[in-house]
Amino acid sequence: MSSDTETKPAAKPVAKPAAKPVELPAFEKSISDKVVEKFGDKVEVEFVKENRVGIKAKREDVHDVAEFVRDGLNYDHVESVSGVDYPQDKEIEVVYHIGSYSDSSLAKQILVLSTRAQREENPLPGKDATKLPSLRDIFYSVEFHEREVFEMFGVYFTGHPDNRRLLLPEDWADLPPLRKDFAIKGR
Repeated sequence: MSSDTETKPAAKPVAKPAAKPVELPAFEKSISDKVVEKFGDKVEVEFVKENRVGIKAKREDVHDVAEFVRDGLNYDHVESVSGVDYPQDKEIEVVYHIGSYSDSSLAKQILVLSTRAQREENPLPGKDATKLPSLRDIFYSVEFHEREVFEMFGVYFTGHPDNRRLLLPEDWADLPPLRKDFAIKGR
């Protein structure tokens, strides 16, 4: 008794192979673990990969974290500072790439420390709420980098010894030029 309407047994679902847990590099993980052990929920590990550790700190904690990175982990200089504009979040992120000349075990390591400042819609650099503490007293090498971020993104660094413009004219009256809403005006 054969019929075209007979039901066939349902196909068994194919089992996916178990996801292999990602093994983090031990040396880099030990660095991030030390920061988390010291600061707990005041920091967030953004990433750990070979030769890189990313740490996000709250604005009010970034100075203390940077001091620990220097004194407790032997990182001794900032290689670069950059800004990232997040208009949808109403924030500007400042990212410090920190390295070490003095500790040979850290020669290839970069610690990426980041924090965010409030973003004003109509910025008045230095006279609005877009402010972060300067790391100049911890890492001398941020001197010109923070000035550039101040000028290009409008983030004022409290405690910086010289918040003057570096690249733009002193009488610049437009939006900071690296913000996403900056538009080049026609001539």
